[in-house]
Amino acid sequence: MATRIRLRPWQHQALEKFNASERVDFLAVATPGAGKTTFALAAATQYLAATKGRRLVVVAPTQHLKTQWADAAARFGLHLDPAWSAREGSLPGDVHGIVTTYQQVATSSAELARLAPGAFVVFDEVHHAGDDRAWGTAIIAAFADAGRRLSLSGTPFRSDVTPIPFVSYHLDEAQPDFEYGYGDALADRGVVRPLFFPRIGGFMEWVAPDGATVAATFDDELTREHANQRLRVALSLEGDWMPTVLAQANERLQALRQVHPEAGGLVIAMDQAHATGIADLLRRLGTRAVVAVSDDPDASDRIARFAESSEPWIVAVRMVSEGVDIPRLRIGVFATNTSTELFFRQAMGRLVRWTRGVPRQKAWCFLPDDPRLRSHADSLATQRRHSLARRRRDDDDDRVDEPAFDSPDGGDEADQMSLFAVIGAVAQHEPEAAAGVFADDDDDFDIDGDDDAGVDLELVAPPTPDGKVRNALGSPGTAPEKTARQRRNDLRDSNAALARDLARRANMTHAQVNRELNRLSGVTRISEATESQLQRRLDEAKKWSRSVR
Repeated sequence: MATRIRLRPWQHQALEKFNASERVDFLAVATPGAGKTTFALAAATQYLAATKGRRLVVVAPTQHLKTQWADAAARFGLHLDPAWSAREGSLPGDVHGIVTTYQQVATSSAELARLAPGAFVVFDEVHHAGDDRAWGTAIIAAFADAGRRLSLSGTPFRSDVTPIPFVSYHLDEAQPDFEYGYGDALADRGVVRPLFFPRIGGFMEWVAPDGATVAATFDDELTREHANQRLRVALSLEGDWMPTVLAQANERLQALRQVHPEAGGLVIAMDQAHATGIADLLRRLGTRAVVAVSDDPDASDRIARFAESSEPWIVAVRMVSEGVDIPRLRIGVFATNTSTELFFRQAMGRLVRWTRGVPRQKAWCFLPDDPRLRSHADSLATQRRHSLARRRRDDDDDRVDEPAFDSPDGGDEADQMSLFAVIGAVAQHEPEAAAGVFADDDDDFDIDGDDDAGVDLELVAPPTPDGKVRNALGSPGTAPEKTARQRRNDLRDSNAALARDLARRANMTHAQVNRELNRLSGVTRISEATESQLQRRLDEAKKWSRSVR
């Protein structure tokens, strides 16, 4: 069973380079929103089709992303179990593999090592393997015997302290085998959105831990300690900076929703209390806000529902900072005191995902005008400007010498980007200066990519280790009506419900009922049962139920 998928040019180039490599390890760095998942699953599908009986293991940063990976894999005819745990024993024969997390690997490396020989392993956002020394050690122990290891990252990264397993280094710099940057993606059109950065200044005053009173703007040079305090004060719910910036961002979102009704906004907060307070401020502005924080067991479901809805705002701490795919996000507010370049780029990746057919598709992220964040934004803005200039040269356009946007050299545009002071009643600029931030005078960015530039690839749905092909591939970008994972979950739920009913009606314990049903259907453990075995067990339970009066 085969189907054709359309790969973007970079995905096809990366896949060719991956297939040509004779090394076990391959590192692909591609800008968020470019389609790393599609590239990885295409490579995995080819590998499993050529090496029958092998497993696929995906290691993701968060619990939420496990289900997202499993759903994406289903569109390739791959059945991955995102609910696997070490206590479940062997995988069923009709499952291609699992999705786990770096944290799970650290606690289950021995069990994963039994799945790994010859397996195809994908490390999503592999820099997380260096977050904890124990995680890196566990990754090596679990996957040393894998057949191929494909490491993915959406962010150019360094590891000055803890090396990341299976990644090659030159000095302290990771060396990718394939790299596709934000500027490359912009130049290709129809891959990512251009991102603009309104930088909001302010005057902050606070009492430092040593009792000293400190007052400063973002232009004042401070020690690192005082700079961190200044940023936290600006983001505080007690001051006027946060309400003013939220009002500006919401005004821009409401204007966007006039032409893109599903457009949404994301606020990245400092902590859970901060997120709840920001949601209250947005409600006072007359708009709704979904809050997704890690302590909420329903957070992943809230994110999924928000992604499919037209709700205007979502407020999160870190749960939407990396990997989460919500293409309708067009406005961001960076309201966290985490100021590293790695986190900044990950967060910006939530705003750049392209939606085909939506006109004038720019995105904006409102930032405190902190020098560190200003530097990170200038880096991305430079890539944006260079990609536009390169495109104009390629098109023989004579507008190359137009003034740059977000100029990092302190020009007039940079002054416009620092809109106003937001502490107390002091403003740095007149309100009308804000209009220049949203000038739409570079419409070259709003053109869909050329479909003819893509490359069609025929993929054969690989058999599962029991030798059967469970699902034909669907059309590109679509999933089966029910995935194998969903069907299996339905069968397990039905089995459990009928077993409970039988135990009550037959005056037996649950354990007795389950043992008998397993014997009748030839099942050793429910966690290891194939879909056909689960169906046979359910049929036996129904027959037994009909005989019980």
